[in-house]
Amino acid sequence: MAGKQRIVCFGPGPAFKGGLANYNASLALALDRSGEAEVHLVSWTQQYPAIVPREFKDTKSKGSMLDGSGVTVHYLTDYNRPSTWKETARLIASLNPDQVVFQWSIAIQGLPIGRIMAGIKKRCQARIVADLHFVIQKEGSLIDKPLTRAGLRHADAYITHSLKTLEELRSLFPTLRFSPSGEPGARTVIPLYHPVYDMFRPDPAFDPQAFRREHGLREHVFLFFGFIRKYKGLHHAIRAFAEVAKERDDVSLLICGESFWNTLDERKWTTRLKKALFGAAKAVFLRRQDDEKDYRPLELIDTLDLRDRVALFNDFVPNEEVHKYFQASDAVVLFYEYATPSGIESMAYNFGLPILATDVGHFPEVIKDGENGYLAKAEDINSMTNAMRKFLAHPVPSEKISSFAKKLSWKAYAEAILHRGIKE
Repeated sequence: MAGKQRIVCFGPGPAFKGGLANYNASLALALDRSGEAEVHLVSWTQQYPAIVPREFKDTKSKGSMLDGSGVTVHYLTDYNRPSTWKETARLIASLNPDQVVFQWSIAIQGLPIGRIMAGIKKRCQARIVADLHFVIQKEGSLIDKPLTRAGLRHADAYITHSLKTLEELRSLFPTLRFSPSGEPGARTVIPLYHPVYDMFRPDPAFDPQAFRREHGLREHVFLFFGFIRKYKGLHHAIRAFAEVAKERDDVSLLICGESFWNTLDERKWTTRLKKALFGAAKAVFLRRQDDEKDYRPLELIDTLDLRDRVALFNDFVPNEEVHKYFQASDAVVLFYEYATPSGIESMAYNFGLPILATDVGHFPEVIKDGENGYLAKAEDINSMTNAMRKFLAHPVPSEKISSFAKKLSWKAYAEAILHRGIKE
């Protein structure tokens, strides 16, 4: 393919909170740095139905990781205004891209994403790539599968981050053929991984020991970082840590993250209305066991008498401050109930921290005991406690983590998108 490719990355831009916005911006930046692509990032202005009671914009970070890059950012797509879906397809087609990479992470976006993909196909010959962070939705809504099919059926190629994701894709589209080599009549599959975030890195001027002293952290620090959601198993992590804390007095748990469903001002009538409407919608579509409205894992800190052993930062962390919590920790705890590749996992590797995780999702594919962390059995507090004990008895050298992380670079990820399955 002569000259530079023109690539569009569709998904949340850096104005939004969370791992997917970081991921989409990191991908755009990696493609830009390759020198082989002209890159546009086309973003939502509103990612979800207006009734969702949560603030998704990042109002705390001071700058964007795309500042100073060659990436052109367009904020256009409003979930609640279907006219913008058509405008988005027109804009992308007008750029005459070679490839459009859609970030896929939640079934509820299936209708707008499907319409946008179809609109692009009507207007230009771009290859449509779906970068799959999941296929089977975590929360288990009754409308997940039809929305996921609607959102993904127009893609020409799919990036999968785990074997489980590929299996789920095949089960969702049983009549389609998938091939890693782009065989005629088959949809291309590009098996990759969640790259290590290079936007988050240690600050050599930061004093971890001073931070520990300031916040009462002891010699060995376990870190839970990120949005507090039930599937991420913070309640398991706290209970397992409580058992370790009974046995030794040199351990601490550092919990750093925003409670996912507690970001709006409860005094506002708009918040109360959103919660009422959203609650009614969940009652219809969401399985009862998947409803998070009563999930309050932080109450366990007092219930288990851990107040002097836990440092809690229950808020969204600006990008500029992320490094503090990782540099002050010794291991990251991901005792998930089910999992897709995690941004927190890739952040941990970038700080040379081992991961203690449950044997769900892709974790058994990538985490090897004593090499880059330790695995525990899902839903088994004793096994999670033992994983913590094993780490304390046999710490994983940061050199091993750094060696593992080198295999998960954004550079290699971008090269795969630029070249795999593309006919010269």
